[in-house]
Amino acid sequence: TMKRIHREVADAKKEDLGAITLAPTSDSLYRWKGTIPGPQGSPYEGGVFNIDIQLAADYPFSAPKVTFATRIYHMNISDKGGICIDILKQNWSPALSLFKVMLSLSSLLTDPNPPLERSFHRLVPSIATEYMRNREQHDRTARRWTDLYA
Repeated sequence: TMKRIHREVADAKKEDLGAITLAPTSDSLYRWKGTIPGPQGSPYEGGVFNIDIQLAADYPFSAPKVTFATRIYHMNISDKGGICIDILKQNWSPALSLFKVMLSLSSLLTDPNPPLERSFHRLVPSIATEYMRNREQHDRTARRWTDLYA
């Protein structure tokens, strides 16, 4: 586990993350912090979202526990910051890295997973319903939350 974590630290330093940040906290290599800028053209544009990552003792054989520390109006992210995305659940693989997780979260902001299939369980049904029925209102609210919290 420690060998893998040290490799991820080295990779995070040399990888071109763009505006995404990713690093372990000063107190533990098992706790990481990251930031994701709101993607251009999305209702989250202009915001910066803080991400908390907790690695398990058997990482990378179990998925990291990843949460949004910044409030966000999103159908796949709960008010407590919990994230509904397959790679953090049933589709986790030791081949994935924390960097790839951050990229997936960034693309989730651009392309949420509406409940079109049984396999996608939206965390916030009311936001999913609004997204599908009144996209304009959804985007207005998401922009307002981004201005307020991010």
